[in-house]
Amino acid sequence: MNAYIGVDTSCYTTSVACVDETGIVSDLRKVLSVKQGERGLRQSDGLFQHIRNLETLMPQLLHSIPAKGVRAVCVSVRPRPDESSYMPVFLAGKMCAATVAAALDVPLFTASHQEGHLRAALHGNEELIGQPFLGMHISGGTTEAFLVDQSLGISLLSGTEDLHAGQFVDRVGVAMGMHFPCGKQMEVLASEVHAKRSFPKLPAIVHGGMCSFSGVETQAQTLIKGGADYAELAYAVYDCMARTFQKMLLYAMEKTGVTRALLAGGVASSPLLRAMLRERMEKRAKGVALFFGESALSSDNAVGNALICRDLAGLPKKVGT
Repeated sequence: MNAYIGVDTSCYTTSVACVDETGIVSDLRKVLSVKQGERGLRQSDGLFQHIRNLETLMPQLLHSIPAKGVRAVCVSVRPRPDESSYMPVFLAGKMCAATVAAALDVPLFTASHQEGHLRAALHGNEELIGQPFLGMHISGGTTEAFLVDQSLGISLLSGTEDLHAGQFVDRVGVAMGMHFPCGKQMEVLASEVHAKRSFPKLPAIVHGGMCSFSGVETQAQTLIKGGADYAELAYAVYDCMARTFQKMLLYAMEKTGVTRALLAGGVASSPLLRAMLRERMEKRAKGVALFFGESALSSDNAVGNALICRDLAGLPKKVGT
């Protein structure tokens, strides 16, 4: 067995994973704890929780695979593939991965959290590898559109001027009394009015490819205080995001001439959002092809890093593995 280990310590999930030549061997995760009514964690608190979680997750992973079979380790060390990109929470994963690699005397590879998301979304979408395509990373900490080249290099095209999409969802959800993170609860609520058209419209603000959710969130908070129907407002949030991402994708397609796009990240895992966005893109642009990662691999995970590890070790990428 040739085993490749991935480690990722994002803002809200601790994860370790292992793949071999045939596919995913193990995928272990633990979501960080956020108190009721709060909208996130301080980096110091997140770092502490990651260290505690890795104490149990990494031994569990190593006990499930033969130590002599491990060929390399790959870990997220920054949010984006940019030397200036930095968050303290990634230090926990880096320390753990470096220790494991040293103990097993195997190579240690590093990647960004965004590259891990992209590679995880390519699992099952390997037909995109080897040719340029557009990517979107939509989560609580990132809302960006970028061009991906033949070697999976990322060139940023646009992003957000203030709040990320996941922050928008979570802030509205917490104001409704939901527990952070609020995406799944919000979608369940929104699905109750999927066929209705009486929901309040929230503006989709995009200028030059850059989106903004701050003002929209303020409007949503005002509607909550005014007694708006929560289900209709939840639907309006998803409708707003679908129109926003449509505008961002159309901007990226016009700028690059590339019409195939892969969407990754926790927010992009929403079946409701996917359906809304597909419908809108099909109506507005011909020849456009949208691809989505497996729902289970769209939220923060270490599988993408494990796959990067396998790629960097020189093994072939197998379709459907």
